[in-house]
Amino acid sequence: MSMYGRDPWGGPLEIHATDSATDDDRSRNLGDFDRAALSRNLDETQQSWLLGPTEQKKKKYVDLGCIIVSRKIFKWTVGSILAAALLAGFITMIVKLAPRHKHHNPPPDNYTVALHKALMFFNAQKSGKLPKHNNVSWRGNSCLQDGKSDDSTMFKNLVGGYYDAGDAIKFNFPQSFALTMLSWSVIEYSAKYEAAGELTHVKDIIKWGTDYLLKTFNSSADTIDRIAAQVGKGDTSGGSTDPNDHYCWVRPEDIDYDRPVTECHGCSDLAAEMAAALASASIVFKDNKAYSQKLAHGAKTLFKFSRDQRGRYSVGNEAETFYNSTGYWDEFIWGAAWLYYATGNSSYLQLATTPGLAKHAGAFWGGPDYGVLSWDNKLTGAQVLLSRMRLFLSPGYPYEEILKTFHNQTSIIMCSYLPIFTSFNRTKGGLIQLNHGRPQPLQYVVNAAFLATLFSDYLEAADTPGWYCGPNFYSTAVLRRFAETQIDYILGKNPRKMSYVVGFGNHYPKRVHHRGASIPKNKVKYNCKGGWKWRDSSKANPNIIVGAMVAGPDKHDGFHDVRSNYNYTEPTLAGNAGLVAALVALSGDRDIGVDKNTIFSAVPPMFPTPPPPPAPWKP
Repeated sequence: MSMYGRDPWGGPLEIHATDSATDDDRSRNLGDFDRAALSRNLDETQQSWLLGPTEQKKKKYVDLGCIIVSRKIFKWTVGSILAAALLAGFITMIVKLAPRHKHHNPPPDNYTVALHKALMFFNAQKSGKLPKHNNVSWRGNSCLQDGKSDDSTMFKNLVGGYYDAGDAIKFNFPQSFALTMLSWSVIEYSAKYEAAGELTHVKDIIKWGTDYLLKTFNSSADTIDRIAAQVGKGDTSGGSTDPNDHYCWVRPEDIDYDRPVTECHGCSDLAAEMAAALASASIVFKDNKAYSQKLAHGAKTLFKFSRDQRGRYSVGNEAETFYNSTGYWDEFIWGAAWLYYATGNSSYLQLATTPGLAKHAGAFWGGPDYGVLSWDNKLTGAQVLLSRMRLFLSPGYPYEEILKTFHNQTSIIMCSYLPIFTSFNRTKGGLIQLNHGRPQPLQYVVNAAFLATLFSDYLEAADTPGWYCGPNFYSTAVLRRFAETQIDYILGKNPRKMSYVVGFGNHYPKRVHHRGASIPKNKVKYNCKGGWKWRDSSKANPNIIVGAMVAGPDKHDGFHDVRSNYNYTEPTLAGNAGLVAALVALSGDRDIGVDKNTIFSAVPPMFPTPPPPPAPWKP
């Protein structure tokens, strides 16, 4: 191939290539020209006529083997590549040497911050031999003789569990309710606990309580005839000066007086509540099969006892003063619902949906405390819990009628929480008065905030944008807003600008009604009356009981930070459990809703039974 290429019309580009004359012929022909003409100096034009076209300058090429390219193009290409490489290296060096700004996760919201603190309260309430990493520096081992010091009881090992409030009594009734509420919150919002880094912690808190409850009855038996209802004594009526957990103001670690055990043989409410606690916890610990089964078995034993030996646990003993139960029908529905979820045994569901139980529990007549979930009244919680089944499983006949009733009643209760309705008054600062102005309101408020958030999450998970209050439709956001306003009030958005959760914010109660927090850990053991100086002191507690939600303000938004007035400053297990549940429900990412399926893990597939045929026609 010619290096000059080819003419597009089919010939070589060299003009003289077609001339057939030889060099000798050309020489002879020159002799015919005029010599005189040749001797004259020729101008450039004439020279060009004679010389013909000048020879083109040859281009230089580079042979790359598979292709031949111009050396100039080759140099430009290689140069460009080298320049680009140098530039890229320079930019990379600048990026590596430049100071880096780390992308931090956004700061946790107030609900998450408060959640961390609220869980710490349970660490401060632990009785018995404490774990190594309890993280409450002023607490230590206490009451290691519980059960052993009382010859009248068959339960000799009642070490462990939780002190109820600012004293050292272990009341199984509110303690069991607290554990049920914590378990419910874990089952629904385990992903939020995980995101907050508190899942392991809250499960440890639950297990500390359930381990203790398993000691309060014969948990390996199928049938029992008694349970331990209470450890410790607090009756000071009649001017009694006998050392006990209310008369004495001492740290739990310094208790040296006898702590009696109260047994009960007919206590349906207590046994059914304990059954609910163990059944719900068995779902929490379903990955630990042996422990989960142990809890479920204990729950079944307790529930059988509650049905066989009827009675209210608080009749005729001091619990009537402190935690009086008004009935056990609500605990029957509550306990049966949790046992159904834990075991999948339909006999429990049949019982929970029996209209007669609902009637006795007050589901159809209302009353001043209708719609208020508390350690005494579980009906509202049971209605929400069973509405969940209707929303997600739709079991149909024969359960549909009562489940629909519970669902409608739940909707009405949610309406009653909204400010536009007048079922409950509100303080000027906006706190709902679920206990109608009586003392210690916050424990009821946090339970309502939890149920409102939970029900709104149920509706969203069921692709339902809201619910009806009469002819008016309200979005789920309205329910959540109610819960937020109430919890925000508790965390400091109130007329006093005070947080009612100890350790949250800068302004919170400093004189909490709590023996352990009010007495310094100074290696001095104060006797029963010796601690009174700390009870009556106006100084702030030497120990901060982080996360404790106090009883709360009065109906005028007023609050007195006085240690001796427990109606303002005493925290409780039941109150803090509701707080934890509400906080985790509101915390974190709004896109993380409820766990739709875990609670149904043991529930078998449902195939609705067809309703019975109509009666034959009679003429």
